[in-house]
Amino acid sequence: MIIKFKTLTTFFIIIIAMTGCKSDKSEFDKILIFGQKYTDAWNSKVPEKMASFYAENGILIVNKGTPAIGRKQLAETAQSYMEAFPDLELTMDSLTKKNGTYRYYWTFRGTNTGSNGTGNKVNFSGFEEWTMNEQGLVQKSLGTYNAEEYQKQLEGI
Repeated sequence: MIIKFKTLTTFFIIIIAMTGCKSDKSEFDKILIFGQKYTDAWNSKVPEKMASFYAENGILIVNKGTPAIGRKQLAETAQSYMEAFPDLELTMDSLTKKNGTYRYYWTFRGTNTGSNGTGNKVNFSGFEEWTMNEQGLVQKSLGTYNAEEYQKQLEGI
């Protein structure tokens, strides 16, 4: 499609208007990229990289358990999984937005060969519901997965 402009001034006004617009789509695209990088951080096996996606005082609560608060505790939580599953592979399955929060859906695969490991493979899915702060970091994450299914896989039942 070819659009002709009568004046150069009109052209600039249209470009400024188009580039100055923010839409939910562009914000969603940013969080989608954020989710992909978050996944990469988990797969890096460097717990501090995962924790860097959270606000300094960010919170992660998994299955209504004890919250990990702040980057130090977040890194410790990530490290526990990384040590228990040295071959862990996290994949991002999808991302949705509803009522101002994002849901990051994931699948976790790995073999429990860490210290005192069972040697069993696990393959389970879940999601994290993210509330983002003004800096574009996770302020609060509510994680959910089927703990019973995870435990069965871990124990080889």
